[in-house]
Amino acid sequence: MSDSQPQQPFQSPRSGGGGGNSNAAAAEATTLLLTGARLTDGRTVDVRLGGGRIQAVGTAGSLPAPALSRVDLTGYLLLPAPAEPHAHGDTALTADADGPVSYTPDEVQRRATEAALLQLGHGATAVRSHVRIGDVHGLGPMEAVLQARRSLRGLADLTAVAVPRLLTGVAGADGLAMLRDAVKMGASVIGGCPDLDPDPTGFLEAVLELAAEHGCPVDLHTDGDDPGRLARLAAMAGGLRPGVTIGPCGGLARLPLDAAARAADQLAAAGVRVTCLPQGDCAALERRGLRTAPVRLLRAAGVRVAAGSGALRDAGNPVGRGDPLEAAYLLASQGGLRAAEAYESVSGCAREAMGLPEVRVEAGFPAELLAVRGDRIAGVLSLAYSRIVIHRGRVVARTSAVREYCDSAVAVALDLPRQGRTESGT
Repeated sequence: MSDSQPQQPFQSPRSGGGGGNSNAAAAEATTLLLTGARLTDGRTVDVRLGGGRIQAVGTAGSLPAPALSRVDLTGYLLLPAPAEPHAHGDTALTADADGPVSYTPDEVQRRATEAALLQLGHGATAVRSHVRIGDVHGLGPMEAVLQARRSLRGLADLTAVAVPRLLTGVAGADGLAMLRDAVKMGASVIGGCPDLDPDPTGFLEAVLELAAEHGCPVDLHTDGDDPGRLARLAAMAGGLRPGVTIGPCGGLARLPLDAAARAADQLAAAGVRVTCLPQGDCAALERRGLRTAPVRLLRAAGVRVAAGSGALRDAGNPVGRGDPLEAAYLLASQGGLRAAEAYESVSGCAREAMGLPEVRVEAGFPAELLAVRGDRIAGVLSLAYSRIVIHRGRVVARTSAVREYCDSAVAVALDLPRQGRTESGT
């Protein structure tokens, strides 16, 4: 089976099967005990989940519950699950298409579903997908992604961002009408790319007005290479609830340091969040070779910075993986962040940018968790092979990797790490 064809998510013995609402109901009803998990503070604990939340966290062996379903997490680090704040499910998995890419609703739904499952396998239990509307395809792609969202209920949370091309002038009138229709259909976030509109300020005004009218968050594409445009955006967006996110902002890294610092200060004062794309471009800006946003500069100014994956094997990045842990790895290895900060950018900061509740491995918090084989965040970002993904208190995906070395005197003498096929928990 190729890696572009995800296997069916693992079903725990008591979690039930089926799809749609039955999956959601099973998730709420399941009580699960995670045993022997390591936390980032070094403790080894048992964690009881129920009703979609963390019910209790105790020292290993302190939560006896013989009737519960159990998952042995010995050898795993237990973390708040990542979220994917910047995906493009309608264009995903199209890089190898023979001829023109099909945008029929069935094809878009298949791609969006497959992409979300791939990202779920990596650990992202929530995905925000930017969906182009207008032009010859109209609202078809939006309808398809919303259908994918319904089919994934109980496995992952998928939200749709309506992305019109133009909103000003004669041509923009149709785009604005279609944007309103997309919100009525179920798009919960308003997006777009002001950089591509002949009147970027007019585009912003239209988006922010519609967002205020419907109480929707805003998530815009921008290169961020125009300080004046960023200043106007910050001035216009300040105070909008539930908030404004922009990205990937690679152009900020090409500005002189003083200009970039002023822009960062303005964005921070306005409460505008930034989603960077360490793994490369997305196709929405119709440009290639953008640098990653200056994450350390933005964070120093007080900007909340999340990291997304962007393109998943489409025109923006034909080898994109859609893996949040790879985004965190790149921020740690090239972006100057500590490993814990890099992981926070794809977990807590990403969830915050998406308007999702905070997750901690503590009683009372949502049971959105990722277990990765390893004992420290730096280690799992380096070698994040085996993973167990928990959504709403239920195991929804597993990835198991086996590393073996041939029998040799040097392997025995050096006591090299060996993960056998029969080892518990693999």
